[in-house]
Amino acid sequence: MDNITWLANHTRGSNFILLGFFSQSKHPVLLSVVIFVIFLMALSGNAILVLLIHSNANLHTPMYFFISQLSLMDIMYISVTVPKMLMDQVIGVKNISIPECGIQMFLYLTLVGSEFFLLAAMAYDRYMAICHPLRYPVLMNRRICLLLASGCWFLGSVDGFMLTPITMTFPFCRSREIHHFFCEVPAIMKLSCSDISLIETLMYLCCVLMLLIPVTVISSSYSFILITIHRMNSAEGRKKAFATCSSHMTVVILFYGAAIYTYMIPSSYHTPEKDMVVSFFYTILTPVLNPLIYSLRNKDVTGALKKMLNVGPVFQESIK
Repeated sequence: MDNITWLANHTRGSNFILLGFFSQSKHPVLLSVVIFVIFLMALSGNAILVLLIHSNANLHTPMYFFISQLSLMDIMYISVTVPKMLMDQVIGVKNISIPECGIQMFLYLTLVGSEFFLLAAMAYDRYMAICHPLRYPVLMNRRICLLLASGCWFLGSVDGFMLTPITMTFPFCRSREIHHFFCEVPAIMKLSCSDISLIETLMYLCCVLMLLIPVTVISSSYSFILITIHRMNSAEGRKKAFATCSSHMTVVILFYGAAIYTYMIPSSYHTPEKDMVVSFFYTILTPVLNPLIYSLRNKDVTGALKKMLNVGPVFQESIK
């Protein structure tokens, strides 16, 4: 009987309705144009950064390898949510099927989890470069970097495989209206008519582990880095080390702060409006900010960009 009831509840409607930003905005057309511009900036900024790192031999180092992985994740990350949101606004349809919602949720969780661990790997790389400079080429060779990056992607996919099936198999017998612009776990769980305390506990424990391990690695790495920087005799070396680490810490604070609010603060403190603003910040704005943070404050990247932009004029002069 319970199975029949669950099946009836689950299949009563084949689609969810994503209410999103535009239903609450007084100027939905202007907002959609702004989001589209941000989307293009994120795609172009991260794509250029990946191209620079791949094409310039001076950037073939572990640090830039991890930055290219971060840019790749950001490209995929923003592409999971924004195109669907903008297309729905243009067409005037807000529906998303249950399979599409599950796929979007899985990809989103995988990319978020992968980025958690990648930021930890980047902190570990900076620790090795600053605290063990002589052994750095051996300790962080290409094989180690590939293993660390693969591990980040794998652990992120574990998060997706674990939370997505549990969330999507709950019976949804309430309104199918999702007060969000994509299928995020907390927003979907609010539609369930069954007891969700178990999955809330599981999600909290999962997020604690997903955050605790990277945060421990990051905090430990930067504690040793700060001690090493303090002991440096060279003012130039101290300045360079601090500039490199401050860029990474900026990204860590932006990303982890928003994730902690979304997944670890009790639901009683959440409102749909606050959740959408926070999600907008770390799913749409963060992919735009990351390439700016890592390029504008980095002489190697800006130098490689200038070199790439000068290829055209130099090539034309050689023809003449």
